[in-house]
Amino acid sequence: MSLWAEVRKDFPALSRHVYLNAAAASPTPRPVREAVCGFYREMEEDGDDHWDEWLARREQVRAAVARFINAEPDEIAFTPNTSAGINLIVDLLEQDGDVLSNELEFPTVTLPWIHRGVRVHFVPARDGIVPPTAFAEETAPGAATIAISHVQFSNGCRLDLDALGAIKGERRLVVCGSQSLGALPVDVRTSRIDAFATAGHKWLCAGYGAGFAYLSRGLLRRPPREMGWLSVEDPYAFDNRRYKLVPAARRSELGCPPFGPIFGLGAAVEYMAGLGAAAIAARVLALNAYLTDRLQQAGLRVLSPAGAHRSGQTLVAVADPPRAALFLRARGVLVTEKPQGLRIATHFYNREEDVDACVGALRAYGV
Repeated sequence: MSLWAEVRKDFPALSRHVYLNAAAASPTPRPVREAVCGFYREMEEDGDDHWDEWLARREQVRAAVARFINAEPDEIAFTPNTSAGINLIVDLLEQDGDVLSNELEFPTVTLPWIHRGVRVHFVPARDGIVPPTAFAEETAPGAATIAISHVQFSNGCRLDLDALGAIKGERRLVVCGSQSLGALPVDVRTSRIDAFATAGHKWLCAGYGAGFAYLSRGLLRRPPREMGWLSVEDPYAFDNRRYKLVPAARRSELGCPPFGPIFGLGAAVEYMAGLGAAAIAARVLALNAYLTDRLQQAGLRVLSPAGAHRSGQTLVAVADPPRAALFLRARGVLVTEKPQGLRIATHFYNREEDVDACVGALRAYGV
C-alpha cells in the first residue's frame, strides 16, 4: 500500500465524503484529536496541576512551528486565527507608510491597514495572475510594505515568495500563508519575509482556534501595542507597577494560553513534518494538475492559472454556483461555491478517485 493510501486512514472524514475543500477547512488527522483530547483529559482529571508541563509543551510546539518555516522559536507568536496575526503585524508597521497589495487579495490582508488609516495601493492582476514584477520599485506605487497572500483565495494563484523577497528592497514583506502553508513549503529566511501569519484550520489540518504569526527580529525591536501579564520577564512576581517585556514574539500572547488548540496545531505540524514538506507539495500539485486536465477534458472552463502559479486549489466556471455546490454535496462531494464558479481543493490526503468523482458529478450537473 502506498504512503498516501496509508495516510488516508488517519482522516476518518475521507470515508464519509469526497472532501475537496481544504481551502475552506480541512478535516483533522487522528493525532490532532488525540493531542486535544489528551489535554482536556488531563484537565478533567487533575485541574490545573499540569500547568508547568503544559507551558513546557507549548514551547515544544513553538519550536516545531518555527522549524516548519525555518524561523527561530522566539520569532513565533500563537494566534487564534489569521486575522489576529495580521492585526498584530499591522500594529508594528502601520506608522511606516503606504502598503502595496493586489486586487485579488483576501480582506484580512488589506482591511486592517485601511482601518488604521494606512493607504493601500492595489496592483492589478493580469489574466488572473499577479506577477512579482507588478511589485517592482521602479514601476509600482511607492510603499513601505508589501502585503500579500502566498496563494490567492479567489483563484488559487501562487505568488513567488523568493522573487518578491529578491525585489522588495528596503520595503517590508508581509505574507499571509493561510491558503498555502501545509500544502506548499515556506522558508521565511530564504524568501526574506519580515512577517507571516496563518490559520491552522485550512491546509495545516489543525482545526479551528490556533494559528501563528512570525515576526522577524527587526520587528521584535519595536514595542507591541498590546501586552498581558505573561508578556513580562517575571510574571509570577505579580508586579502591577513595573515590567520588562519578554524580547520574543510570545509577548503578544495575551493571558493564559489556549492549550488545546495549540497542542492540536503542534500535532498537525509534526504529522506533516514526518511526511516531508517537499513530498506533500509534490503530491498536492500533481493532484491539482490531474484535476485541471480532467476538467478540461470534460469541456469545463478552468479559471485558475497553471504552471509556476499553480497551487492546491482550482476555480472552475459553472452556471449557478450555489445550485452546483448543492448538487455535488448531494452526491457526497464537498467543494466551495464562489461567484464565478466552484473552488476545488486537492490536498495530500486526496486521491485521483476523488477527482474523478468530482468531475463525474459536474458532468451530471450539466455545466
